[in-house]
Amino acid sequence: MTFDPATLVFVPQDAPSEIRASTVLPARRENVEFTTEDGKVLVGELALPESGDVAATLIMLHPLPTHGGFMDSHVYRKASYRLPALAGVAVLRFNTRGTESPRGTSEGRFEEGIGERYDVEAAVRFAVDRGLPNRWLVGWSFGTELALMYGAVEPVVSQVEGAVLLSPPLHRATDVHLKEWAASGKPLTVLVPEHDDYLQPAEAAARFSLVPQARLVGVDGAKHLWVGEKYAARVLDEIVDDVTEAGAGVDGLPRVWAGPVANG
Repeated sequence: MTFDPATLVFVPQDAPSEIRASTVLPARRENVEFTTEDGKVLVGELALPESGDVAATLIMLHPLPTHGGFMDSHVYRKASYRLPALAGVAVLRFNTRGTESPRGTSEGRFEEGIGERYDVEAAVRFAVDRGLPNRWLVGWSFGTELALMYGAVEPVVSQVEGAVLLSPPLHRATDVHLKEWAASGKPLTVLVPEHDDYLQPAEAAARFSLVPQARLVGVDGAKHLWVGEKYAARVLDEIVDDVTEAGAGVDGLPRVWAGPVANG
């Protein structure tokens, strides 16, 4: 059975409470579908602020589906739960081809990052067609490869402001792709865990030196999967700082919420 965000039940609180991993803040959420150029129907969810202008739009490219990555990977789920309410940010999550989650299964099969080019293009096209402003790619692990390989070339590069990368392994993405990002001039923020399994801060700094405009942030204590509220919250703060004019604030995004909440 496909998960429907309309089934979330929001309950008023008597007093502000701490935002936890399963806390869902109010937003306008809808299940969405869009079709790639090669005819695959991809499934996802769009979460928008309940009111006011959209400060930025995140197009989320998830970790490797053959190793458990999907649109509900925990940092992305928390982004959709929190950022529309806390930062006025729209969050578009979707399953790349052949990937399954509680939302449903996208058509096709995993294609090692090759056919997924069409998935990235389709997601960006959907955001453009919906009139969502200030569009940024956010890639995590395998998703960073897709952002690096396809985000700095047409038809994507002219439709996005830049990208934020979480735990880039630089397996599929090569120096050629890094040089394309350099040539694009688009902002690129790279968050690298101190204890990453694939690429740690010192090596990342050397590899990303090919992109002069890249901002590399080594995160002490973190691992590839950003497990732990401390690290997930740090990621969301860094993203909001990059993609919105207001940023996350000196102390980061709020860690408590006084309004209605649901349990995810």
